[in-house]
Amino acid sequence: MLTGKQKRHLRALAHHLDPVFQVGKGGSNEHLIRHINEAIEKRELLKVSVLNNCMEEPRDIAAELAEGTDADIVQVIGKTIVLYKESKDHKTIELP
Repeated sequence: MLTGKQKRHLRALAHHLDPVFQVGKGGSNEHLIRHINEAIEKRELLKVSVLNNCMEEPRDIAAELAEGTDADIVQVIGKTIVLYKESKDHKTIELP
């Protein structure tokens, strides 16, 4: 669980990142979760955008992705989700 100070730090780092994945009409599924899990292990901080044709709410998708990848939700703003998971091998982000 992230503290408020840690979330602020991660939001500042994520501000300049581009979304790596897009969630569309199919919503979140095992295939997407597997790929996000691989990417977040290498990057630690990841942005995901939810397309307009997706029927699910971004907060619901964020909860599903966080549960499936064992990551923390840093923020959901509009249709953009920011996830964080500490890497076992490629630790690059130092939390306050």
